[in-house]
Amino acid sequence: MDNRQLAEKIVESVGGEENINSLVHCATRLRFKLDDRSKAKKEELQNTEGVITVVENGGQFQVVIGNHVPKVYAEVMKVAKISGETNKESTSTEKVGAASKVFEYISGTFSPLIPALAGAGMIKALLAILTLLHWIDVEGSTYAVLNAASGGIFFFLPIFVGITASLKLGANPYVGGAIGAGLLEPSFTQLLEHGTRSEFLNLPLILTNYSSTVFPLLIAIVVYALLEKWLRKVTPGVLQLFFPPMISLLIMVPLTALVFGPFAVYVSDGIMNGVSYLSSVSAILTGVIIAGAWPFLVILGVHWGVVPIMISAFTKGGDVIGPITAASTFAQIGVAFGVFLRARDKNLKSLTLGATISGVLAGVTEPIIYGVIMRYRRLIPIMVIAGVVGGAIVAMFDVRVFTFVFNSVLTIPAYTPLVKYALGIGVAFIAGTILSYLFGYENKKTEKETKPEQTEKAAPVSSTTDKNMTVYNPIEGSLLSLSDVPDPVFSSGAMGKGVGIEPTIGRAVAPFDGTVTMIFPTSHAIGLTSDDGVEVLIHIGLDTVQLEGKHFTAHVKDGQAIKKGDVLVEFDIAGIKDAGYKLTTPVIVTNTANYLDVIADEPQEVVGGQPVLTVIS
Repeated sequence: MDNRQLAEKIVESVGGEENINSLVHCATRLRFKLDDRSKAKKEELQNTEGVITVVENGGQFQVVIGNHVPKVYAEVMKVAKISGETNKESTSTEKVGAASKVFEYISGTFSPLIPALAGAGMIKALLAILTLLHWIDVEGSTYAVLNAASGGIFFFLPIFVGITASLKLGANPYVGGAIGAGLLEPSFTQLLEHGTRSEFLNLPLILTNYSSTVFPLLIAIVVYALLEKWLRKVTPGVLQLFFPPMISLLIMVPLTALVFGPFAVYVSDGIMNGVSYLSSVSAILTGVIIAGAWPFLVILGVHWGVVPIMISAFTKGGDVIGPITAASTFAQIGVAFGVFLRARDKNLKSLTLGATISGVLAGVTEPIIYGVIMRYRRLIPIMVIAGVVGGAIVAMFDVRVFTFVFNSVLTIPAYTPLVKYALGIGVAFIAGTILSYLFGYENKKTEKETKPEQTEKAAPVSSTTDKNMTVYNPIEGSLLSLSDVPDPVFSSGAMGKGVGIEPTIGRAVAPFDGTVTMIFPTSHAIGLTSDDGVEVLIHIGLDTVQLEGKHFTAHVKDGQAIKKGDVLVEFDIAGIKDAGYKLTTPVIVTNTANYLDVIADEPQEVVGGQPVLTVIS
């Protein structure tokens, strides 16, 4: 189908234009905020031609499209008759956690800026190539003009952030931009010539250079949006044109310079100093942590929340996070290429070839992650291993970048030192290619070709056969397919095969005889190992770690032997729901790869002691 038809299908599947509160897009995703997510037809949308996958996270309904998302976005805006990011006043009663709101705010602020940032970054990479080849005089006017084209948006970034952040929060975007402009106005910046300390109305004023900064405006615009809303409410209609903007600027520019600016700069510097300290302790460990975590941040759709930290580092010695994440990017590209070389199926070869080219030229890997790696979970550890090896090399050589670029082959010259960066990402790519080619991927037909009678013959733990092992139901409630669990980390099978349960009784019991191998301090998640060696994770609720143990009572401890039916954890269903958290509980066999298969029972109402999973060895 063409982009118009796809847009019509998407609008229909998310519940129609009346259900869309707001819409933005990033490099590959349409990020909807819906009034009622229960109206969205997620499964139907996932099976739509042109849609890679659907992710629900951070209060957003994210439809992953691919590189051509701007064209689909434009058609969706027309179909849904949306004139700007905010379509109407939200009527959603869904509770969203504070962390999710922060990531949504940051993501919504930067999504409209991505094309400009990426375009400017590519010009910066082009300049690096021309300089390396001595084809341009860095002291000449031609270089100066091109450098202005690449650096203008970064220098004046507070203005752009003020505009997009205001749009995100429903405030006047031009007043928001004017607040950012005030921090860059020459009469203010000239105060720095006399030192970093001054005063405003006898109040101490700490001065800093706000060009290329992000955090000060992210904080200031939150306060400005609340201020403007109040001002418009109390200001007479005859004064609406100038009074709210005037008071907003009169208050917010000094307040940002006095409070928000210095505070945000200190926070930003603190984060970067933390990364630098970790690098000084162990550069290799830093590379391993960042590269290993990055693909999962992408899966959750919250990776744009890290962008402000990267940008803040450009003028302070360069960013080290971006180069390390590039190793993860090229590891994913290598995995896709390895599958392409190994695959015999024409559709899979076509998919992996297109995804590889997209990654190499544009640095966009969502088609690889969702179309290939999450489809064949055996590739997940390969992706992580190749990424952390490359990330460790990049971090060890202290590679840095000084502009915003996507991690592609075309942007390699933007990184310093270039050769060592190329070595790191090259190792990640080669490792991903070789490992995925050698160890391959599981045949997806195996599960489909399994006959019904094979499931029926799966024997419980008490059977005389030693081939199968039964995991019994740990929580009474409604049994769900794992794919219906509203968290992509679990529903994708990345953690292993299993089921989901909607609890009706706030008690989790042992699903077999075995040992408690791990219980979180917050008691919301518990890891068990059966006497037969099957490892199971029971994760009570989604994002419930944020409750910090409230509403949970553990009755076991690490290392404790358990018998089937022993009470593990009790939890307050009403209290957890009132706090705004979902109680959907994934029950996962985390060492699924050690077995031939893990077969889940059909969705139904389940009671204690009822089999829910059969592990086939």
